[in-house]
Amino acid sequence: MSTVDLFDQGYVLDPFPVWDGLRENAPVHYEPDTGLWLVSRYDDVRAILLDTDTFLPDNAMDAIGRFSVPTLRVLARARFALPPTLASNGGESHAGYRRIMTGLLGARAVTAAVPMIERVTGECLDQLEERLDADGVCDLATTLARDVPLRVLLRILGLEQAADVGIDTLARWSDASLELFWGRPDAGRQRELAGEAADFYSWLRELVTEPGPAADTLLGALAAHRLPDGEPLGVAESAAVLYFMLIAGQATTRQMMSIMYRRALGEPALWRRFAEEPGSVEPWTEEMLRREPPITTWRRVTGRPVTLRGVDIPAGAPLLLMLASTGSDPDVFENPEQLCPHRSNRRSHLSFGVGRHRCSGAELARTEAGVMLRMTAARLPGLRLADTSTAPEMLGLLSFRAPLSVLVERAAPHPGEG
Repeated sequence: MSTVDLFDQGYVLDPFPVWDGLRENAPVHYEPDTGLWLVSRYDDVRAILLDTDTFLPDNAMDAIGRFSVPTLRVLARARFALPPTLASNGGESHAGYRRIMTGLLGARAVTAAVPMIERVTGECLDQLEERLDADGVCDLATTLARDVPLRVLLRILGLEQAADVGIDTLARWSDASLELFWGRPDAGRQRELAGEAADFYSWLRELVTEPGPAADTLLGALAAHRLPDGEPLGVAESAAVLYFMLIAGQATTRQMMSIMYRRALGEPALWRRFAEEPGSVEPWTEEMLRREPPITTWRRVTGRPVTLRGVDIPAGAPLLLMLASTGSDPDVFENPEQLCPHRSNRRSHLSFGVGRHRCSGAELARTEAGVMLRMTAARLPGLRLADTSTAPEMLGLLSFRAPLSVLVERAAPHPGEG
């Protein structure tokens, strides 16, 4: 491998040949353009994620590019700060933050939330049908796939009443933050994105300083939480947790659902099967998470000099773990290019990570995918993609990949029907 342009739209549209080439020919590859060491084989990525002493999470939330002075000024005016809390925290305080997330997003909490998820999905499907009736075409990526995860997350975290700014604004703030930290915007665009991120952060600071949050909400849990030294969380720590959760807890699920809807609706027989056999949905979604996850990469930094696959890597080297590549590793998954819903190791993928920093919202994402696909197929068995003639425009950030739109329409009834 000579070089890999991780932001090229051609790569984003079809990254599988690059991933295959990396695993086969350069499983540990230095990319001079970004200064990142790309690690692409399953066994290596899994071992790195489990070894948090050698491979530190400290750079997980770092911006991929340098911020301009005007951008820094915009962020500074909002007192923007992301101290280590969850994804980038390798210290002893990490376990306490994780306990908060487990209480809110663990398997028991998600199971209890299923009726609510179904209600929200039903309400959003009502709105989708209204749009289809009015316009004939609707974009799932900016309606159903966006609104259900965001509304569900706000309810689970106890922030529904606090979201006075509205769904559209929260989604815009979230998208801007992802592009600012994981994209390569030019100077003008960077400053614009920083303004959105600053507004988001300022709103979060106001939330965490309001008195008397309910104990069973995220704000209440943060107010009651104590760090290992017994001190309460400061405003910056609480705002950082909210910033991370309100982005990670719904944006990646929206991306996941955009991928899944486009893939499933592109195969009419599969979509009909979902409508007729609801039990076929979950195994298929797990295979999609293995083969085509929305989070394609994640970062670590070496805490000491290491040797991987015969390649010497210095201390302090930023690693880019190619999570999506590992799901297509033929040494782990037989015939990885095929979606085999009943393969025995379909849950062995690393799309949610593994170890101490495994995604806290993994079970929520899985549950939302099952509910949304089952209910949409049951309600709209004749739904189809509105245009399959051109490749979709893709979100192509360092760690996130998904179609930006999924335009759908109802199939015309056959003669004698409807």
